[in-house]
Amino acid sequence: MLEQKALSLLSLARRAGRLSLGHDAAEEAIVKNRACLCLCCADASERLQREMRHACSYAHKSIPYRTTTIPMALLSQAIGSRAAVITVDDAGFAARLETLLDEIRNTGKE
Repeated sequence: MLEQKALSLLSLARRAGRLSLGHDAAEEAIVKNRACLCLCCADASERLQREMRHACSYAHKSIPYRTTTIPMALLSQAIGSRAAVITVDDAGFAARLETLLDEIRNTGKE
């Protein structure tokens, strides 16, 4: 239930043009300070996760980074594009997603 809410919110953010999809676009959003939240799929490679964590904390950036419990197949279906990493480029969407992801983690449900 909570996972579906997170996917629906990501779908809405995609339609609003508030997501950067994929490694290059996400990294650009981080470098240009557009990103408010960076999300990696549960099945993203360790290398990709390490690169994105580093990008979010490099040069005194304080962009929140999260590895979700959502697999790439479900995320890709929700946003309409295949991507293992995305950034949310809107503070409102980012705050709501962080809340939902915390609820998912705390309840132990996906």
